[in-house]
Amino acid sequence: MAHKITVTLPQLAKMIDHSLLHPTMTDADIIAGLKIARDNHVATACVKPYAIPLAKKELAGSDVLVCPVIGFPNGNSATEIKVLEATAAAKAGGAEIDMVVNVGKVLGEDWDYVAEEIRQINEVVVSNGAVLKVIFENDYLRPEHIARLCEICTQIGVAFVKTSTGYGFVKQPDGAYNYRGATVQALKLMREKSGEKVQIKAAGGVRTLDDLLHVMSLGVTRIGATATVAILEDARRRGIGNEPVEVEFKPMAEAFGGY
Repeated sequence: MAHKITVTLPQLAKMIDHSLLHPTMTDADIIAGLKIARDNHVATACVKPYAIPLAKKELAGSDVLVCPVIGFPNGNSATEIKVLEATAAAKAGGAEIDMVVNVGKVLGEDWDYVAEEIRQINEVVVSNGAVLKVIFENDYLRPEHIARLCEICTQIGVAFVKTSTGYGFVKQPDGAYNYRGATVQALKLMREKSGEKVQIKAAGGVRTLDDLLHVMSLGVTRIGATATVAILEDARRRGIGNEPVEVEFKPMAEAFGGY
């Protein structure tokens, strides 16, 4: 069976949060990445909090928003620190804020703690004119945890739920540390368990145009990507432009053996 979807190039670009989060990135690396984000008219550039002023300067006059991350990548700071960090990030010019849940509290099913932390952070983010994306780090979680987090985020009214940081390394069957990121099973579950007003962001492992088109077909409206240039160049090669066009895509494998 052919897998098809109708898209435009601007639509694809505005699905991308261009990720500039690797710990080794220098200011020069970040500036080069911000130019990529600007030239390709993506949705946002994802940056570490200290880089917000640099990102604002480099993206001034463009249609690309600044998306800082807080509690990144492990989510283990005290709630009051995450609230302060989110407040500072929004006040400094972050239009969208990506936060990481406290994974240990999720695994311990301390849902009151988890919900209260998300609620407090969402409150300060929204009150400062920004929107919140809540990162679950699915590789650490079981399906029931993902489902409950979706329900909590729906009740609170966050803008997005997000699969992964891209840095949630877990031990694989071969002994190596890696991550699965945005799996088909998890994305289907997140769409099913989240309210219709909550958007889904797929991050970690969405590296090709086919991956992007597949997650779009599952109801994803944003991805985190470092392969932005390759994805959009492939789109142009395959005839995707400013007018809607139907394209075929190769689906991602579903059998990952986990979430």
